[in-house]
Amino acid sequence: MERLHAVVHGSVQGVGFRYFLMRKAQQLGLSGWVRNDDDGTVELVAEGGRRELEELKRAAEQGPRLARVDRVDADWSAPTGELEAFDLTA
Repeated sequence: MERLHAVVHGSVQGVGFRYFLMRKAQQLGLSGWVRNDDDGTVELVAEGGRRELEELKRAAEQGPRLARVDRVDADWSAPTGELEAFDLTA
């Protein structure tokens, strides 16, 4: 088990990016959250198996059809176990 904290840069708000990542994370059985940040980025924190987290990161690098992803800054750490089912945050 690992923890992924990622910030997605580009044209990633207003294009369904959070819902895209939420659905993917739920399909992969990950726990965590995704949100829009005030600086125009999308931030996510997820915990689960390394393979599933890598797949979520690849999905973030691709994005939904209307998004343009410039880069994804990712940090890996040990899981805290505090996260529940993957969901959107305000």
